[in-house]
Amino acid sequence: MTGKQDILTWLENHQPDYTEMSDHIWEYAELPWHEFKSSKLQADYLASKGFRITWDLAGINTAFCAEWGSGSPVIGFAGEYDALKGLSQKNQPVQEPLVPGAPGHGCGHNLLGTGCLAATEATKTWLEANHKQGTVRYYGCPAEEGGAAKAFMARAGVFDDLDAAFNFHPGSLNSPTKGSCVGVNHLRFRFHGRAAHAGGSPHLGRSALDAVELMNVGVNYLREHVPEYVRLHYVITHGGDLPNVVPAEAEVWYYIRAYKPEDMEDVTNRVRKIAEGAALMTETRMEECFDNSTAAILNNHTLADLLYENMKVIGPIQFTGEEFAYAQSINDAFPAENVNDYYEELKNKHLPAEVLQILKNAKGQPLIGGNICATDEGMVRTGSTDVGDLSRVTPLSMLYTACHATGAPGHSWANVATGAMSIGHKGMMHAAKIMALSAIDLFSDESILQTARKEFLKATEGVPYRSSMPASVQPPQFHNPERFPE
Repeated sequence: MTGKQDILTWLENHQPDYTEMSDHIWEYAELPWHEFKSSKLQADYLASKGFRITWDLAGINTAFCAEWGSGSPVIGFAGEYDALKGLSQKNQPVQEPLVPGAPGHGCGHNLLGTGCLAATEATKTWLEANHKQGTVRYYGCPAEEGGAAKAFMARAGVFDDLDAAFNFHPGSLNSPTKGSCVGVNHLRFRFHGRAAHAGGSPHLGRSALDAVELMNVGVNYLREHVPEYVRLHYVITHGGDLPNVVPAEAEVWYYIRAYKPEDMEDVTNRVRKIAEGAALMTETRMEECFDNSTAAILNNHTLADLLYENMKVIGPIQFTGEEFAYAQSINDAFPAENVNDYYEELKNKHLPAEVLQILKNAKGQPLIGGNICATDEGMVRTGSTDVGDLSRVTPLSMLYTACHATGAPGHSWANVATGAMSIGHKGMMHAAKIMALSAIDLFSDESILQTARKEFLKATEGVPYRSSMPASVQPPQFHNPERFPE
């Protein structure tokens, strides 16, 4: 019989394989929908380990599922591997791009995907060694950064037969989550007007840029009259070509975020009306392009507690003095208030004494290696992720582990700087161990899974998952040169 300690040892022995994979993906730094090398690297690796590979999930040629075993329960791990524009960074604690203007893993998805893959293979190893029935899957999910691939996958039924799922995200603290985050609609509003010489005959023009600017003014006034947890952001993606030509074409790209589906629908419709009004005022034509949408996360408290119990089995991350110094150099590049004082934030909550002591000891520190129970029950974060759609289909709790310096802002060069060195590697393997042991518990003790499912069914009673994306909205298609050489 192979037990939990055997699996922890197995993961430690195989860490070089996962470190190498993660570092390759860090180097590839591929943008959403273009993770051709990263997805193939992972799929080929899992195929070599006996997993059955299914490509083109939901019609996305960088999305795949690797499956091992048969029968129930079916437990999934959702990985990611997309990078962010303009965040290229050398493997050092001082900001300096590796390639100026190139992408970089500012959200740590090289660690995220590989950590989930490692947990998947470890779970398969345990099932095989103990002759256990069940199915374990790794989902290679592209385009989390604004692409909502998991939402397309959920809409296509890819996750429908899962009994539970795990996911982790690099952060600056080791903790499962019980809170939520908001959903988001991605919409572009294009205005079509009439060009004219801005100096000689401006009266003959109908400015699409005026329509964009009037729309933005209207939305900015709307901000005062929206519910809590609604956020509205935009960028002008095209505003014309020359100052002396009345712009005939202009576009603005909006993120409309909300926690409740009914608020999302209501605010989105109000934004549409503002766009229609801007077109009416400028005598232009408005065209809406609905890119995608994601749902608010539904974290499963049963799974969050299970993750924390296994964190206690594993113990804290042991960071070295050199790693503390590296992280402190990163923190020094940002305002001191970037470092959260978790102890002051949470000392009045009913947390275990040992957790409060960890937080107290961590005040002002550049790295936090201790394990913290979920502290965010009832909290709604105002960021978004397509993991929300997965969580609406099957029980899931997101896990965070310490892969970044405590003062590193999200989506920054500072996160890239720890993504391919020992700090990121330790956080990644910590997550892999926690998720693998928790999956083993689900395969070993049917009652835990039943409790998680019961909680999930109660939370979703009367509100079955339904994607807010129109059926006509499909994921973009790009040629994949790694799988289909020309």
